[in-house]
Amino acid sequence: MSRRHQFADYETRYPASEVDLDATEQTSSPAPRRRRGRRIALIVLLVLVLLTGGGLLAGGLYYRSINSSVERVDAFDGVPEESRPQVEVAAKGAMNIMMLGSDSRDPENTGGSRSDTIIVAHLPADRSSAQLISIPRDTWVSVPRSKDGQHGGRDAKINAAYAWGGVPLMVQTVEQFTGVRIDHVTMVDFSGFKEIVDALGGVEIDVEKDFTTNYSLSGSRTFVKGRQTMDGAAALDYARERHAFADGDFARIRHQQQVIKAILDKAASGGVLASPGKLNSFVKATSNAVAVDKSLSLLDLAMELRGLRGGNLGFFTCPVKGTGRVGSESVVFANTTKAKTLFDAVRRDSVPDILAAGK
Repeated sequence: MSRRHQFADYETRYPASEVDLDATEQTSSPAPRRRRGRRIALIVLLVLVLLTGGGLLAGGLYYRSINSSVERVDAFDGVPEESRPQVEVAAKGAMNIMMLGSDSRDPENTGGSRSDTIIVAHLPADRSSAQLISIPRDTWVSVPRSKDGQHGGRDAKINAAYAWGGVPLMVQTVEQFTGVRIDHVTMVDFSGFKEIVDALGGVEIDVEKDFTTNYSLSGSRTFVKGRQTMDGAAALDYARERHAFADGDFARIRHQQQVIKAILDKAASGGVLASPGKLNSFVKATSNAVAVDKSLSLLDLAMELRGLRGGNLGFFTCPVKGTGRVGSESVVFANTTKAKTLFDAVRRDSVPDILAAGK
């Protein structure tokens, strides 16, 4: 079933007026190939670039194989050009990639995949670093009208755009909210953390406090404060938990960012590049993992980002004023003044200003 048909089926079963945006939109269960194709696009994008940096001939062969077989999405279909932000002269050569995250195997999710994570990844023109800005899924924004004219055209949670109009409406909504032009889109399923982490032999995570999650696929799991090695199942449980923290979804954002960085660091330093066996396991775990827009070349981007490491990544969250309610919905209110400062810096490709605004 195509994504467009999935959205149509979803809207037939759950009209916009009945969508439980407090629990995030849901779609019908995708076919197995779709589910594999949507896994961990962000992680693959960041980690596979290291292969070329390792100078391996095999790396180039893997790239070509992956780039020719990745799933492609119509990310910009129907997005009106006249409404899109223009690229600043100072930002020529920079790139902005929107990452949409879901977790199709989350025990809390009983109705198929859902969009829990929204990240704007900024790659400066010199490709010396990357800044990843998470936008909380419940952020209250203006959602443009959908292509079919039946939804949107009003304020709602930002992830409503995905339920109402798929990736193209999400592009429009994020561009309108941030003022940043989106150049490419990747689809992410954070359940793919497990396969990637296991292929790497585990990752090191510094747990911020003791907590127990009751939403593990194994039933429950307890985490102890401090630095520890996690296998794939533990890293996945850690990255998806929010109920054990007073700041809920903001804690989940922090943990997802931690795991992404840990994966990148382990791939760079854990012997993956030098070990044919580990490299082969890693590529097998990720070769079906990428879904990107039609114009994104992973091979070209990997060549540009071959020097990127975990230390070159900056993780931020869109500034907020707090949470509250709009009608029956629990929402996040953006700090529009601070958010504008942050995203204006992204738009100008001013990394120092991004770092200052993101503190």
